[in-house]
Amino acid sequence: MNLFGVMDVSASALRAERVRAEVVASNMANAETTRTADGTPYQRHHVVFEEVGGNGSFQQTLASQMGDGLGGLNNGFSSGIQPLGSGLIGGLNSSAVAANGAPGGVAVAGVISDNSAPLRRYDPGNPDAGKDGYVAYPDINPLTEMVDLMGATRSYGMNASAVQAEKNMVSSSLDILKS
Repeated sequence: MNLFGVMDVSASALRAERVRAEVVASNMANAETTRTADGTPYQRHHVVFEEVGGNGSFQQTLASQMGDGLGGLNNGFSSGIQPLGSGLIGGLNSSAVAANGAPGGVAVAGVISDNSAPLRRYDPGNPDAGKDGYVAYPDINPLTEMVDLMGATRSYGMNASAVQAEKNMVSSSLDILKS
């Protein structure tokens, strides 16, 4: 991976976490939506991430980047590292490559709807109430959504910090070359 490959990986994660935060915000905004365009309550959405440009497991990628996997050192730890089977998490291995050919990164595979049953609350005065007086509300827990939003925010912040650290390293390298 070249110097700017790290920035590409972080940039892909920034894009993915932004989408995740937008989906969480949409879920929170529609937590009380009892009727959508198709006449059903809003359904919670989830973001599905996928690996971009990966060539197998983390260990395989590390070994390919370092030559023999240990940088020429044999300290006895390499025998304990076994590649993860592709059958453990089906569908996450991708043969896609980042724009610069660097391994790694993340992309949004899609946004899926949660098919859980709606919550039923007794509210006979609501225009969406059924004959029994119950209204179907989306099964959205604000606490769960806040935890998801905090996770997206932290991931976004850490990737932004990684980009900033790489910019500082490039700047320091250029300063060394000038002197």
